[in-house]
Amino acid sequence: MSRGPGWTREDIPDLTGRRALVTGGTSGLGLVVVATLARHGAEVVLATRDEARLAATVARVQREQPEARLRPLRVDLADQSSVRRGAAEAATYGPLHLLVNNAGVMATPYARTSDGFELQMATNVLGHFTLTGLLWPRLIESGGARVVSVSSQGHRMARSAPLGDPRVQEGPYRRWPTYARTKLANLLFTFELDRRARAAGLPVRALAAHPGLSATGLMASGQRAQPVGRILDAAFALLGQPAAVGALPLLMAATADLPGGTYVGPGGPGEVRGMPQVVGTSRLARDPEAARRFWEVAQQATGVVYP
Repeated sequence: MSRGPGWTREDIPDLTGRRALVTGGTSGLGLVVVATLARHGAEVVLATRDEARLAATVARVQREQPEARLRPLRVDLADQSSVRRGAAEAATYGPLHLLVNNAGVMATPYARTSDGFELQMATNVLGHFTLTGLLWPRLIESGGARVVSVSSQGHRMARSAPLGDPRVQEGPYRRWPTYARTKLANLLFTFELDRRARAAGLPVRALAAHPGLSATGLMASGQRAQPVGRILDAAFALLGQPAAVGALPLLMAATADLPGGTYVGPGGPGEVRGMPQVVGTSRLARDPEAARRFWEVAQQATGVVYP
């Protein structure tokens, strides 16, 4: 079993005949994942909300890799109706071997979506919960699929799991603690999804990964108009590892011979940077009762019940 830290992108197998869907695939980590999977033969569905960026990304990757097989798919993860439309279209493509739940926002100002959800929870967690559930039959149909969700070291800052009604704001909104709770929720979702798949004997594995400190621009995405946003962008550009390296844990989780429930991150001190390897989580992230209760909250909020 390939557990690192010796794993590199050269260990990625031939993916010809396999179909992958990557959310947030037009920039940063997602773009690296899309280009790498395509280079190894996969058909890759790029799911993002901006049609212009979708078209530009497809054109860019195909200029560099004329043989790349790409499908653009417009999906706004903050909008449940858009997720449902996108999932319905993606389901027509056939079996799905890999779903990379990568898209996200970070520390955004307080906002509610049209569904009544706080924006970070809607985008980072509930949109992916719905997308994965609606594509679940296609994942099973592949005969050996995996779902990879992107978390963060920020999950360790969460003091409690998000187990309340996501349409109700409990106390004052604080953007960074809220972000941390979404990243904790990504892990709770992953481990409960894998547990349920194993209990049902289904051919789907769920894994998670985090990129460490990577210069992707996401850190300041919620604050770009403010001086602190520009400072964070500059700091991460200086101190963070390039997206091409930060994406390696995602690619390892997506392609290496690893069991379900595995979490992959950088192998350097503090998991800030370095080559990918299997890493640990906070104790709360591995709490089965918290995972079960979060699953129930997500089902009630989205109306999506996995087959």
